[in-house]
Amino acid sequence: MPSNEQRRQAAKRKLERQLARRAERVKKRRIWGVTLTVVVVVAVVGLVFWLSNLGPDDSTADADSSDTEQAAKTTEGPCAYEESAGEEPAKDVGLPEDPAETPKEGTVQLDLKTNQGDIGLTLDRAKAPCTVQSIEHLAKEKFFDATKCHRLVSSAGLKVLQCGDPKGDGTGGPGYTIPDELPKDLADAPAAQTGGQPLKVYKRGMLAMANAGPNTGGSQFFLVYGDSTLPPNYTVFGEVSEAGLKVLDKVAKGGITPGNSPEDGAPKLAVNIESATVAD
Repeated sequence: MPSNEQRRQAAKRKLERQLARRAERVKKRRIWGVTLTVVVVVAVVGLVFWLSNLGPDDSTADADSSDTEQAAKTTEGPCAYEESAGEEPAKDVGLPEDPAETPKEGTVQLDLKTNQGDIGLTLDRAKAPCTVQSIEHLAKEKFFDATKCHRLVSSAGLKVLQCGDPKGDGTGGPGYTIPDELPKDLADAPAAQTGGQPLKVYKRGMLAMANAGPNTGGSQFFLVYGDSTLPPNYTVFGEVSEAGLKVLDKVAKGGITPGNSPEDGAPKLAVNIESATVAD
């Protein structure tokens, strides 16, 4: 008869064999599970690849896509007016003519007939020939007709009426941009007003282009009815007549419907441009 010690040893060996067999079964199941997973992944990848190639060859599709995408058009003359990618202008009047020799002498008379009174503008080719050429194009295409001056600013350092947006909210343009023709003869702003920045004085009566950064000018412009302190980042291309300044003074006196601030918003006396006419 086996002793107690022999029975314990036999039970121990039996338990070790059971544990070994159990570990082997677990190992086999794990290997099978990994194999099955790999098979499933390979099958799915193959299915996706197969489905993706039911259509045209990728190289053909890429070629078709590149053929349909057209680069923004740019005129070939010295002004290089460039279409604004993705912009759908409210009034599409095309790109201005851009002759090999941009007129750089003389002036162009532009009369804005508004519901508040006529505003005469003298555009100066010598100051900004490409800008004047573009504005003249827009006026002749009646781009400015039936638009409104959407913004009046009446702060201590900025006194302007902004116009030229067919959408009337500050986001519209002609569908192309004009290169900057920045002024080089503006007076320095008083040191007390600059805050350490290189600011200049845009004098009362100046006519300048609005922009959203370098070379982004389009159709929006501002009329300066009081000396204004600004960086020299805005093309000056003409001046406002004395009669026009009286209209601006009347509009400014009428006040502002607050927008960006109490001193910056739509004029309470709405200024609607009924027509913009280039004098013959």
